[in-house]
Amino acid sequence: MLHDRFVDAVHALDKEAIKAEMAEDITFWSPVSFKPYQGKQLVGTIITEGPFVIFEEFEYVHRVEDGEQRIATLIFRAEARGKKVEGIDLLHFDDDGLVDELTVMLRPLSGLQAMAEAMGQRFKELGLA
Repeated sequence: MLHDRFVDAVHALDKEAIKAEMAEDITFWSPVSFKPYQGKQLVGTIITEGPFVIFEEFEYVHRVEDGEQRIATLIFRAEARGKKVEGIDLLHFDDDGLVDELTVMLRPLSGLQAMAEAMGQRFKELGLA
């Protein structure tokens, strides 16, 4: 399936493999920002240096893919600053099988707030804020 390499890289915490699964022109829709982030370098840094540090016990628990439309829905569970979160990663793949769009949604609100606060702090540490 299209999403297997991406999921394997995330579960292995392999930052370089995750970045390798991203298209150069990837667009990332964050759950805490209206404006999307664009480009492999920026999105790769956000994804591998943000959630990897913030989330604990991250695991994809369900996966659904439509190969014809080149989309995958990956449902995950994790913990952020002591708050349990559930979320969805919506992936779209380009003609080469690379992720060219990633949208993340989180619940509940308390978990989203904890993650947003932690990401804001992490962005400052990375010089992205």
